[in-house]
Amino acid sequence: MDWSFSAGWGSRETLNVALIRPELVAEVGVDVARGASGRWHHPARWNRARPDLFPDDVTRFSSPE
Repeated sequence: MDWSFSAGWGSRETLNVALIRPELVAEVGVDVARGASGRWHHPARWNRARPDLFPDDVTRFSSPE
């Protein structure tokens, strides 16, 4: 399955992505404000790496319904 995302607000450019197997758990901060499409209104902020956790310890995001 091919995935692509919008490059930004008002842009018609798409970003092609390749899904990878996660190897690092990171703690991020996000604003809870989301648009009708489920996108966050503001970018996520890196807080820190979590070497005490493995990717299988973390609940993965699901697609917005």
